[in-house]
Amino acid sequence: MVQITFGASGLERAAHLRPEHVAPGGPRQNVLPIWRGKVAVRDDATTIRPLWLAPEHAVFDDAAEPAIFLGLDDGAPCYVRDISLWEASESDPQIGGLFDPSVQVHPALPEKTGLRELRSIMTTIDPRAAELLATAKALTGWHATHRFCAVCGQPSEMAEAGWQRRCDACGARHFPRTDPVVIVLVTHGNDLLLGRSPGWPEGMYSLLAGFVEPGETLEAAAAREVFEESGVRLANVRYAACQPWPFPASLMMGMVAEAKTREITLDPVELEDAVWLSREEVMATLTGSHPSVRAARRGAIARSMIEEWLAGRIS
Repeated sequence: MVQITFGASGLERAAHLRPEHVAPGGPRQNVLPIWRGKVAVRDDATTIRPLWLAPEHAVFDDAAEPAIFLGLDDGAPCYVRDISLWEASESDPQIGGLFDPSVQVHPALPEKTGLRELRSIMTTIDPRAAELLATAKALTGWHATHRFCAVCGQPSEMAEAGWQRRCDACGARHFPRTDPVVIVLVTHGNDLLLGRSPGWPEGMYSLLAGFVEPGETLEAAAAREVFEESGVRLANVRYAACQPWPFPASLMMGMVAEAKTREITLDPVELEDAVWLSREEVMATLTGSHPSVRAARRGAIARSMIEEWLAGRIS
C-alpha cells in the first residue's frame, strides 16, 4: 500500500453537521488561521503542529468571512478562518511558489508561531494534522477565487459551514472543486521514465503528470499525457493510489504503466527534459549520489510511488 501524505488519517468530516452548524464560540482553541494559502503553525524546535486559537482571538480581526467547519478531531470540532486581509510589511519576504521557505508572523500571533507554506512542512506533521491542513487550504483557496456566482455573476455567500456558496440573486449553489490529475510511473524493463518541467529547482525530476480531460478515463488520460509530453506509448495502464494535493485543488491519481516505446520526443512547453534511468540510477537520486538528477520531493505521491517501485511493491 502506497503511503500517502494528506489523506490517510480518517478525519471524521461530519457532513451531517454542516447544514445547521453553528459558528465556533467560547474559549475552545479550535480555529486555525490561514493567510493567502499559508497555514499557521507552532514550531517548538522539536515538532511542528497546527496553531489552534480561540474564535475571539485578535488575529481573526483580519478575516473577511466566517470560519469554515473542517470536521471532528476525536469528537472535537475544528475550523479554519482566512485572515488574508492582513498586509505583511514590505520587508517581510513573500516568496511563494513550490519551495517557499519564508515565514510570515502576524503581530497578534503567539511567540514561536508563524504562517508557513504547507509543502515545506508536510513531512514533519502527523497524518491528522496533514489532512486537516490540506482540507483547510483547499477550502479557503476555493472561497477566495469563487466569490461570484458562475451562473449570473452576482456576489455569492458562504453556506453549509463553508462547504457551499449560495447565490441569493438566482438561487444557484456552488460546491468546492477538485481537479483530477494523473501522475504516471512508466517502466520499461529495469528503467523508469522521469521528466522535469521548466522552472523546477535545478536537477529535480519526477513522474510525468497532467490533468484529466472531460469525458476521459484515468487510463486514457495517462496514456495521452505521457505521449503528448514525451512521445512514449503506453500499455497495461492501471491505477495504484491517489493523493489530495491542495495546490490549489488537485486530486493526484497515481497510475502505473509499461512503455511500448522508448524513444523520447519532448513537448518543450510541458517538459524541459525527460530521461530513462535504471533502477540503480533512480536509487542514487534518492540517496543524493546521482551526479545530475535530484529526486522528487518527499511527501509527494511521485516520491512515494518511486520508493514503492524500488522496493518491488509496484511492478
